[in-house]
Amino acid sequence: MAAVTIENVRKTFGKTETIKGVSVEVPDGAFVVLVGPSGCGKSTLLRMIAGLEDIDGGVIRIGGKVINEVEPKNRDIAMVFQNYALYPHMTIAENMGFSLRLAKQGKAEIDRRVKDAARILGLSDYLDRFPRQLSGGQRQRVAMGRAIVRSPQVFLFDEPLSNLDAKLRVQMRAELKDIHARLRNTTIYVTHDQIEAMTMADKIVVMRDGVVEQAGAPLELYDRPANIFVASFIGSPAMNFLKGTVVAVEGEAVFAAEGGIRIPVEPGLARAAGSRPVTLGIRPEHLTLSGGEAGLSARIVNIEPTGSETFILADAGGQRITALLRQRIAGQAGDTIRLLPTRGEAHLFEQATGQRID
Repeated sequence: MAAVTIENVRKTFGKTETIKGVSVEVPDGAFVVLVGPSGCGKSTLLRMIAGLEDIDGGVIRIGGKVINEVEPKNRDIAMVFQNYALYPHMTIAENMGFSLRLAKQGKAEIDRRVKDAARILGLSDYLDRFPRQLSGGQRQRVAMGRAIVRSPQVFLFDEPLSNLDAKLRVQMRAELKDIHARLRNTTIYVTHDQIEAMTMADKIVVMRDGVVEQAGAPLELYDRPANIFVASFIGSPAMNFLKGTVVAVEGEAVFAAEGGIRIPVEPGLARAAGSRPVTLGIRPEHLTLSGGEAGLSARIVNIEPTGSETFILADAGGQRITALLRQRIAGQAGDTIRLLPTRGEAHLFEQATGQRID
């Protein structure tokens, strides 16, 4: 396997710069996920690594070798697409071994690699079938098997699970992680689904409008988002945001907003925030029901019980907030409750720039 280095890479379509000086380090053997909303440039960046799009600026290295001008077939990568792109007239074994036949590998070697990949993917009983005889999840496994048999330096995945139903996506996420744990292959995976990113990645790269907003371990991005965009994109349900200022109340630093909202803030954060307008972020799971008069007064707008959790949409001082509660409640829309923020879990961001305040 090999590390992938992306240095100040740029891509322009006509007059539109789609990739704006992106730099990313993919360590050898790592599972790195590029995530972001549609149109952020993540798939374009993946296609540049694969050689399917020209690089207009910067450098991409695989295993220390500059591959800007290297033909796709000579980059020693394998790519799995959103659509399975299987040959309908070929058996599963023939589909998986096709690239090896093109490379003029011997029949015995092709059979060995195909059977090894089929065993890893649970496809050993399906090698004589045709794609039409398999489910969507099985066909996606075949597409992955076609990549595995090549033993490339780098695997590239372009939203491979987006065509599957929700239950199958969960199953395939686990299988992909298991395959990576066994093969330890360098993997770059593109998705718009932040749940996929959080559950699968060693490292997440959050992109927006052709730039990298933040890169790091999943929990690093979750616990210390660099800005409001990352804070809102990573985490489900999304983080709550309230606009206000930090003030002193009876000697304690408090975030204050219209409607009587008062949330204690750590002294260090308060000093960093000063008197400028700020946005406070707090995740829904860091709000709990108060047993007394403490906390935020909020009017319930909607309640969604899921069994193990209760999701509440509420109005607090004219600002919408969500809470994810472990307990069940007997309330209904229109009722007033008090929500207690978990101390030390508030995030502060500059209103003007959206950047994190530490």
